[in-house]
Amino acid sequence: MNSNEFLVFIREDFPLTPAQEAAFEALDALYREWNAQINVISRKDIDNLYEHHVLHSLAIARYLQTVPGLYEAFSQASVLDLGTGGGFPGIPLAILFPSARFVLCDSVGKKTIVAQAVSSALGLENVQVVNARAESLPQTFDFVVSRAVASLTDFYPWVKGKFTRGILYLKGGDVVPEIAEVMARHRMTRGSIHTWPVSSWLADPYYDGKLVIHIEK
Repeated sequence: MNSNEFLVFIREDFPLTPAQEAAFEALDALYREWNAQINVISRKDIDNLYEHHVLHSLAIARYLQTVPGLYEAFSQASVLDLGTGGGFPGIPLAILFPSARFVLCDSVGKKTIVAQAVSSALGLENVQVVNARAESLPQTFDFVVSRAVASLTDFYPWVKGKFTRGILYLKGGDVVPEIAEVMARHRMTRGSIHTWPVSSWLADPYYDGKLVIHIEK
């Protein structure tokens, strides 16, 4: 999938300004340039940037559209992207939601170099990149987003107390045991965790078994 094919696809679900389209189109060259210097995407997978990384990030936005009022709330929210790596899912989401405020956090400094370089090149004024661990961040956020940086049982304690609205976590595999353990450990009600199959939006077999996990506050 090239940038034109990507834009044709997402226009069906998301209204884009010319500036947003230009930013999405620029991602390919920027990530190719930086990935050649600091590996944040598998060299074998860089040709699948839009299919496997940008669209995967935007699956969070597509899920938000399925919950009344949540897309609108997120569009004005403060958002922590924990374990952002080279900027996923935070940078695609920041392009799509220019009025939301994003902090992209990773404990690996060289990865944040890439995230900062890409966001700066795109002129994303709603993005701050920090090289830190979650527990060192003093502020709280409306939402936390992340893409499979750890099992849910490990991830949740890192961000517990860091959000006021919810977590949106991209995860694959058998998540049922992880969800059950998180619910038991943290005394959550059954209705506080929702799962949404990414394959309901993206037909690529790559997304079979991949989910958006939404944990409500």
